Amino acid sequence: MGQSTLPSTAATLAEASGVTPGAMLRPLVLAQFVCSYAASSMNVAISDIAGDLSTTVSGVQAAITLFTLTMAALMISGSKLSDIIGRKSSFELGLGVYATGALVAAASPSLGVLLIGYSLLQGIGTALLIPPVYILATVFYSDLASRARAFGAISAAGGIGAAAGPLVGGLITTSTSWRVSFLLQVALVLSIMWLGRRIQDRARPGPRPSFDLTGAILSAAGLVCIVVGILQTGTYGWLTAQQDFAIGGVVLIEAGGPSPLWLFEVAGGVLLLAFFRHIRSVDRAGGVPLLRPRLFQNRVANLGLLTQCLQWLVLLGLSFVVSVYLQTVRGFTAIETGLVLTPATIGILVSSMAAERMARRRAQSAVILLGFVLTLIGLGLLLLLVDISSNVLSFAPGLLSVGLGVGAMLTASVNVVQSSFDEADQGEISGLSRSISNLGSSLGVAIAGSVVVSPVLTGNQGYALALVVLALFALVGVVAALFGPRRLREGRAVITEALPAGP
Repeated sequence: MGQSTLPSTAATLAEASGVTPGAMLRPLVLAQFVCSYAASSMNVAISDIAGDLSTTVSGVQAAITLFTLTMAALMISGSKLSDIIGRKSSFELGLGVYATGALVAAASPSLGVLLIGYSLLQGIGTALLIPPVYILATVFYSDLASRARAFGAISAAGGIGAAAGPLVGGLITTSTSWRVSFLLQVALVLSIMWLGRRIQDRARPGPRPSFDLTGAILSAAGLVCIVVGILQTGTYGWLTAQQDFAIGGVVLIEAGGPSPLWLFEVAGGVLLLAFFRHIRSVDRAGGVPLLRPRLFQNRVANLGLLTQCLQWLVLLGLSFVVSVYLQTVRGFTAIETGLVLTPATIGILVSSMAAERMARRRAQSAVILLGFVLTLIGLGLLLLLVDISSNVLSFAPGLLSVGLGVGAMLTASVNVVQSSFDEADQGEISGLSRSISNLGSSLGVAIAGSVVVSPVLTGNQGYALALVVLALFALVGVVAALFGPRRLREGRAVITEALPAGP
């Protein structure tokens, strides 16, 4: 594929620039951590935010979902911009937008302002800064083992940020205010900016691409419609509308008619179909579409993308469900909720630290399969051991198993996807990969969240049904992993995934 002929190893870049591989990787790892932390730390502060901003649990759910949705909708565009303006420039611009959004969110007097700062600006900033994280890591580390180490560190940071968010966010919310959590993110971003000043980024091979505005609008609008439609189910129901659905005072669907969900899903499907037709047409005409159609013709990458989506769907969905259940049904505080979720953090930390060893000794598909099996076991334990009167320790075995499972999968799935393409395609596949992951996060909070906050379910019912829904998605992941790749491409050679064990 040509990658091995380029001076893209970390050692080569370090020798040329005088910067160690660790110094180049550190800001990338911290950037992934802070973005993942932002998504999950809000979960434990749901009650506090709702009370402070005079809104509802569903309102806070919408803010969390729209944050990950903004990332999903714009990640591909952000990745393309990194090819146009430069990876390091995109990374720095994203950090600046992200920090601005965090400051706005910290000072927000209402849900509307929180949506602007947190959901919109921080989402846009993340869409700009995350694709370069994975592109630069892929460029620095060209061999599978060292790339697994880099992706392991980055993916571990993402998983730990998502899992540790509830604990850290709960501690901050209980001891001070949920607003301080956003100020902490500002401080972290400033430190990343300082560490990232020495990042070395050589010019992307080939001509600078143009920006496909039509493709960007169609893809973003389609994803927004899909997820926003699911959010409507908490108010209007899944099959039939529980009340009139109106926009601007005009009733579009009367109570008893089909749920607004289907209106949004059909619109989203039409827009996404138009997007795929558009990029195919542009590509055939010799233009530069937002995404090359060939990216969707790689079976190995497609399976990796599916497993990425499902991992984050389960992880963020579970975090939201457990947080809402503990706070609204069991009456737990933010810090108590964070402490209950700690076993998931420990599980992700342990399995992520073993990512490099697993990459050397096991096929990537085997690691992903093991991860989904552990996740299913964890969800089963949460269903069997937890009820309205159970001790908080009953959450620990299930959450630990889910954490171990998700942590094991994170690096393997990213490695499968990124290693399926050479450097010329890294910008596009990185954006698509991150978009799919964040789409999974959005769907997890939207789908499982709409079940747990459903007004027709009480007590333990919403919690139990939401876990069953998440288990069904994890089961799909098991099936996908069974058809996973047995080989990965590295440079011009095709190598087996189970590498020889190293020291």
